[in-house]
Amino acid sequence: KQWYQRRVRDFQHYYITNNLRVALKMALCQNDIAYDAPEWLTGEHMTGTTIMAVEFADGVVFGADSRTSTGTYVANRVTDKLTQVADKIYCCRSGSAADTQAIADYVKFYLDLQENETNEDPTVEVASRIFQMLCYNNRDQLSASIICAGWDKARGGQVYCLPLGGMCVRMPFAIGGSGSTYIYGHCDNTYKEGMTEEQCLKFVADAVALAMHRDGSSGGMIRLAVLTKDGCRRLNIPGNQLPTFWSK
Repeated sequence: KQWYQRRVRDFQHYYITNNLRVALKMALCQNDIAYDAPEWLTGEHMTGTTIMAVEFADGVVFGADSRTSTGTYVANRVTDKLTQVADKIYCCRSGSAADTQAIADYVKFYLDLQENETNEDPTVEVASRIFQMLCYNNRDQLSASIICAGWDKARGGQVYCLPLGGMCVRMPFAIGGSGSTYIYGHCDNTYKEGMTEEQCLKFVADAVALAMHRDGSSGGMIRLAVLTKDGCRRLNIPGNQLPTFWSK
């Protein structure tokens, strides 16, 4: 427990420099000193996003768009928001790019350490609880919404949703990011228990494409992944081959 607490303190220390930058900017403004740097230079990089994951009999399917924005400026149009934290465990990241990358790095470190100490693959639930610990204990400093998905021999394919604030809930499917607000009705209407791998791939691709069409912070291409006991298979749908609907 003490070792974990030390690691959490190290994690909090990671953000001191960012807080100092914000304090300096506020001090300059309060003293009427010109601060004319453009938004794309000073704004925080946000993975204003659509992320999604679905359980099926043999594993999980998850996907995301690929746009990273800094205010109204698109900083990266081919971002990979599907991050591996263990051999058969991934996370989908939304929120501050810096925050979510740092959290994923910490979780990967903890899981590697556990695997080395126990000589066993970590479970998806353990990974999700470490995400929860970091997100909840630092909820006032972080902007991070995570979907943790993976496969383990104990429970098979699992999806855990961790929205802003650090709550952690297992769900048959989960959506997140700014684009998710446009597709809740579609997902509730389309999801059916017992869907096959191909049905889940189409479900995720259609939902993310619909969100990208409506949400200005989501865009680029769709990255998909199928994770089973045999490993992870990655798929990409380029921007000119996205699923189209009535608006085509």
